Amino acid sequence: MESDVLRRVLTPNPTYDNAERDRFYGQLVSIGALLVSQGVPVIFDATANRRSYRDAARRQIPKFLEVYVECPLETCIARDPKKIYRRVSDGAVTHVPGAQVEYEPPLAPEVIVRGDGEEAQLAARRILDCLWQLTS
Repeated sequence: MESDVLRRVLTPNPTYDNAERDRFYGQLVSIGALLVSQGVPVIFDATANRRSYRDAARRQIPKFLEVYVECPLETCIARDPKKIYRRVSDGAVTHVPGAQVEYEPPLAPEVIVRGDGEEAQLAARRILDCLWQLTS
């Protein structure tokens, strides 16, 4: 589920404050859990800056797999296709996890991808191998 698309549906005028983030990630997990209960595999593409959001997903979704893309802020800035970090430096946005809002790294993700040095195909293979083990 592409979180930017869902955010426009679930919170059409997002404020990105804590209360709205709590609602959004709660809704995201509920939708994911519903889809999974119907046999639909789900991939969340979401920052989920608090561990509590990811822990809720883990509790509600069987066979949950957490992939942590560990990447220095400088690399994120250099690869910024949406120009989010440019808007941070311009002061246009004030809600970006890892830049202005705390990001709580996971304590025990099933897969860690090094976003600043690992080859994408190798990382994808490791993720798929882990998914295969999880569903076998």
